[in-house]
Formats: sequence, structure tokens, C-alpha cells
Amino acid sequence: MLDVTRLRVLDALARHGSVTAAARELHYTQPTVSHHLARLEAETGAQLLQRVGRGVRLTEAGRLLADRAAEIIGRIDSAGAELAAHVGLTAGRVRLAGFSSVIGSLVPAALAALAGRHPDLQVSLVDTHPPEALELLRAGTIDVAVIFRYDETEPEPDGVRLHHLLDDPLFLLSSRRGQRLATLRDSTWIAGCERCRSHLLALCAAEGFEPRIGYISDDMVVMQTLVAAGLGATVIPGLALRTQRVKGVVATELPGSRRHVYAATYGEPPDPPATAALLAALAETARTS
Repeated sequence: MLDVTRLRVLDALARHGSVTAAARELHYTQPTVSHHLARLEAETGAQLLQRVGRGVRLTEAGRLLADRAAEIIGRIDSAGAELAAHVGLTAGRVRLAGFSSVIGSLVPAALAALAGRHPDLQVSLVDTHPPEALELLRAGTIDVAVIFRYDETEPEPDGVRLHHLLDDPLFLLSSRRGQRLATLRDSTWIAGCERCRSHLLALCAAEGFEPRIGYISDDMVVMQTLVAAGLGATVIPGLALRTQRVKGVVATELPGSRRHVYAATYGEPPDPPATAALLAALAETARTS
């Protein structure tokens, strides 16, 4: 049977890329890390590491086991959190990941409401894009992922349950009034993350043109600043405008164009009490904001 401690060592090595960094994270000495890795190779009968100069790197077998180790460890940690939550919310914790514009608008009010009801509940937060948040959710590193998707977005992985929070309207941003998508077909366009960029392409395709993308940024303020400077046009969601509005930008709502915002959980219901409490706070804040 594989030793969980040694799997944690392999996971840390895979994430950090060095024995020294893995030892630092785990508060082990370097010889202890090396010993655990050697014992793990003996347990599995597979070469997991390859020496490269003064360092090491994972073999194909090592990468395979490291991927599984991350998932196993995430599930073990989640089980511990769920058990603590069943003892009572005062002993529980909940881990959340979300994208920037929802963290800058909806999430703070939800977390404040949650803290008011359960002041001893431990909450952690990660700022990341939906695909990465879903991977963290699948691996058990987080309990709730706040994501967005468009109608044409690929379905979520098996086991992911979506809890609808709101529909976020999209706005065309330009530097002059009276602009529409079709009238900006010859403009330079500013694109965001891959999921948003795909939707921009779909919107423009519906108007009969392919946008000439000159700038790419995940930062909604940077995108607005480029528009305000007259360097191009873009499409961004309402939550991003609510978070911060740059002077000199003209925002025109695109009729019928929405992105859908969900809180995602993993596995079969019921959710652990701490997770359920966070979901309730998010849903309430979405309704009243």
C-alpha cells in the first residue's frame, strides 16, 4: 500500500521542482525528503526520479503518480475538512476559488455575511480562472469554485455540480458613443482570457467578421485603459465594470448577451455544512446585489 506521507513528498516535489523547495514546504530536511522518495520508488517498483546534474526531475511514471498523488491528497484533506465541519461550523473550514471580477464584486459581501453568521469558520480564497478553479475543485484542493461560462462553453467535468448565482450582462467598450459591434469590424480588438476570447470571436462571427486582436490581457482595468486611450475596442462583463470603471470608456450593453455565473461543487449531495453555508451566502448576495 502506498504511504500517504511519501505521496505528499512526491506532490511537493512535482509542484516545486526541487528537493530543497519540497523540504522547505514540508518542514523536512533534504535527506528526509530523499529518503521518502527512495522508499516510494521501492514501494512502487518504478523509477520515479531521474538525476539531472545536481537536481532531479520526474520520469513519466513519476509524473503519473504525482498527478494521482495530488488528487488523493486533496480528497484526504477534504475528508478531514468535512469531518471537522460535521463536528460543527465553529470547527470547520471552507476553501473558495473564483475569478477576478467576481472576487472584486460579489465574493467580499458574501464572505462578510458568512463571517457574521459563523465567525469561527476558517475561509481561504484563491484568485484564478474557471478552468484552473475546476481542476482545484476536482483535486479536492478547494470546496467551492465560482466560475463563469457562456452558452458555447464546453461542459464541466463529470462530478461537478453547478449552482446558478446570476447572469452577468456583457458590454461593448469603445472610446466614442454610438458604436456597435458591426461598426467596429475594422478596429483593433482587445481580448481577455481564453474563455472570454472564444466568446468575443463568436459574437463577432455572428456579425459577419473576424476581429483583428492586437492586445491580450486578463486584467479588466488594463483592457479599459487601452480602450480609453483609443487603441481598440473590447467586450467585458458587467461585474468587471462594477468593480472599476475607467474614465473615458463608453460602455454599451449588448442585448441578449450574457455570461452565466455559478458556484461549482464536486461530488454527490449533500454538501458539508461549511460548504452549504458558503453556497447560501453566495446565493443570497447574488440575489440582493
